Amino acid sequence: MYTLDFKSLTVGMATAVLACGLAQAQPKSSYQQISGIYPHLAYYNNEGECGTGAVVPWAGKLWVITYGPHLPFGSSDKLYEITPDLHKTIRSESIGGTPANRMVHAESNQLFIGPYAIGSNGNVRTIPYTQMPGRHTGNARHLFSPASKIYYGTMEEGFYEVDVKTLESKLLYQDGNVKNKKENDVANNHNGMLLPGAHGKGLYSGQGVMVYSNNGESGPQALKQFDIEAGVLAEWNGKDWKVVRRNQFVEVTGPGGIYGNKNPETDPIWATGWDHRSVLLAVRDSGKWSFFRLPKASHSYDGAHGWNTEWPRIRDIGTAQAPDYLMTMHGMFWRFPQTFSSKNTAGIRPRSAYLKVIGDYTRWQNGLVFGCDDSAQKEFLNKRKAKGNIEGPGQSNSNLWFTSINMPDQLGPNTAQGAIWLNDKVEANVASDPFLFAGWKQRIAWINNAGAEDVTFTFEVDTNGKGSWKSLKTASVKAGQAASVSFAASEVGEWIRVKTNKATTATINFNYTDESRFTTAKDKIFDGLSNINTTNYKAGLLYGLGKNRRQLGVLAGDFVNGQFSESGYYELDSALNLIRKDDATTAQVIRKEFAIPKDVVTIDEASVLIVDDAGRRWRLPKGNDAFTAKTNSASLRICREVATERDLMNVHGTFYELPAENADGFAKMRPVASHSLTIHDYASYRGLFVLTGLDAQTPNSNHIIASADGKAKVWAGTIDDLWKLGKPTGQGGPWKNSQVTANTPSDPYLIGFYDKKSLKLSHKATDAITFTIEVEPIGHGPWMTYKEVTVKPGETFEHTFGKDFQARWIRFKANKACEATAWLMYQ
Repeated sequence: MYTLDFKSLTVGMATAVLACGLAQAQPKSSYQQISGIYPHLAYYNNEGECGTGAVVPWAGKLWVITYGPHLPFGSSDKLYEITPDLHKTIRSESIGGTPANRMVHAESNQLFIGPYAIGSNGNVRTIPYTQMPGRHTGNARHLFSPASKIYYGTMEEGFYEVDVKTLESKLLYQDGNVKNKKENDVANNHNGMLLPGAHGKGLYSGQGVMVYSNNGESGPQALKQFDIEAGVLAEWNGKDWKVVRRNQFVEVTGPGGIYGNKNPETDPIWATGWDHRSVLLAVRDSGKWSFFRLPKASHSYDGAHGWNTEWPRIRDIGTAQAPDYLMTMHGMFWRFPQTFSSKNTAGIRPRSAYLKVIGDYTRWQNGLVFGCDDSAQKEFLNKRKAKGNIEGPGQSNSNLWFTSINMPDQLGPNTAQGAIWLNDKVEANVASDPFLFAGWKQRIAWINNAGAEDVTFTFEVDTNGKGSWKSLKTASVKAGQAASVSFAASEVGEWIRVKTNKATTATINFNYTDESRFTTAKDKIFDGLSNINTTNYKAGLLYGLGKNRRQLGVLAGDFVNGQFSESGYYELDSALNLIRKDDATTAQVIRKEFAIPKDVVTIDEASVLIVDDAGRRWRLPKGNDAFTAKTNSASLRICREVATERDLMNVHGTFYELPAENADGFAKMRPVASHSLTIHDYASYRGLFVLTGLDAQTPNSNHIIASADGKAKVWAGTIDDLWKLGKPTGQGGPWKNSQVTANTPSDPYLIGFYDKKSLKLSHKATDAITFTIEVEPIGHGPWMTYKEVTVKPGETFEHTFGKDFQARWIRFKANKACEATAWLMYQ
């Protein structure tokens, strides 16, 4: 084995480390930026997707690689070199592919990134795909010759050892693409020959093993059903493979990060993953693996194929003097302790929620740089009728996102949900996996006992992360019934786990609420966007152009009293100039292919009704009444993909994050922000989030771009600016003076992620009616009884939900046929 001594780095290596990590000024550049997006830095390829595989400061520059979706033998993707003043160079050594690997090899003073080896002087050498085919997903330090060799791992179980001086490679296991080429980008994952699961992700070494993860499954079922068995965490001792756990895993790393662990024999190895219950966190130390669970902020990353995640990471964004580890997982920024081990598990904390799809990130020039996956031409399996027949962008593109060091604490509420058991068979007196308990003031657990006997559930906490468990409280739940348990802020603990006194089938789900980040009013950056009551405003349909034109097409026009009249065709370029063009062909493409579809949602007296592609019915709150007419006349874009493999929905005054149908779609939607704006269209372009629907007289600003003739206008920012638009609000319900059938549940109505929630329940019957109020806290879990109330004729039951109340959906049943109203207010 080996010990990596960082003190022995060469002077050149030390210079490179200083250039990439220590406190420096924010990027000083003459290039224009909006919300941390520099449009000139956007990268394009000729593939179905253009994601960011890795972002690493090295040799005084920032190095970036991009990837296409399934290109094990090379592609049109590039290696980019970016100077401190943000000048971008495409390196001539580029050979593309689907790479996301990066590792600094200290002894040879080189950065390995994708198929490239970059010296401390910036010299680039390339390992051709003819020599080392595969979708390079990770590097690891060599188990036996770490000073002279490194490992490469691919997404289809190809493994190589590479001589760091000569770049000669030795094949350890052949990549699956060599013998079986994938039919197309949306075909089934390869069925691996070495390990269960598919779609490799992480690679790391230490403690005498190389650890590898994959996050998907092969076969057609994985393309449709999110909760089947999928993925693997495995390890290799230089001779034999061992399956550690059969779940979907992604990142594998340790305290040493992209350098490798400093003390490989004793330093822990960390891995992140998930299943249909919650996020998984694994740690290997003392030769054993331990597992923990965390909640999910977003379910857009689910899917048994594994395609919706890109590359979640744990990475040090601090300085040499003050390390600071940032974890990305399921739409949440997390603070991750450098000291995390099986015997010291304290310190993981939620930071804030985000919407961008992030492939890698780093500290650079005293700020953060996130490499994103913004705009995929294919959109892969993310098709749904709510979007109509709208096409993806004409050409795949993505960008970097520059932020402050503190930005991970400043975006959306970290409200999250996760289960330890989900309709699972549970043995008596056997503790669940530990579930994160610290980091939220408002916490509630939902219990469903689906067994035939009454069961006592005991909640235990590890107060300090040292593994000393003590009983916190118990809950007795009758057979076939449900209960909720609230936890006071004074009930502290790093982790919580549950035991039962009898064998049963049970669900235990934790819902945690963050009320600290709700914004009540829209930020000034949105000034100039038209109010929903406006009848005269600038609008336009948007389309990211293809064929290397690399501009945003805008079919501009004016709405006057509900009627849209075109004023011309314009293009937005990388310098943010909005220029009129004489291009009738492109104008017609936008007019025809990007028209806003009609009748994709139904708005009735009660709420917004959506029937998804599987025929499931869902109801959402309403905003300003003026949204109804403009929605029905197809004057407002309802749904579009603006971050890869998930949609952004804008309906009746609320933006929602909407997972792909293969990640359970509407069942897992999340409200982001509510507004009173007439947003005609929206799209992704060069990493920017672009909107139309602006007041005619609004002057140009950092976010508003107008053409020279004043006839075309757009707003530009980033998708995560939406957190500043205003907290989710609305009103409505599944019933409003509705004819209700006895003992028949209403449609599910969204209640998750809102702030102040209240209910009014009434009927017009001459007899008292007993209503059963049920909640579904997960999205694909069991419905649980929250409350039963009897309402006398002429009376109204009013209820204010507690601050700790959190569930995703709510529905109602009446014990007799009647005309009833269930009205919910979210303020």
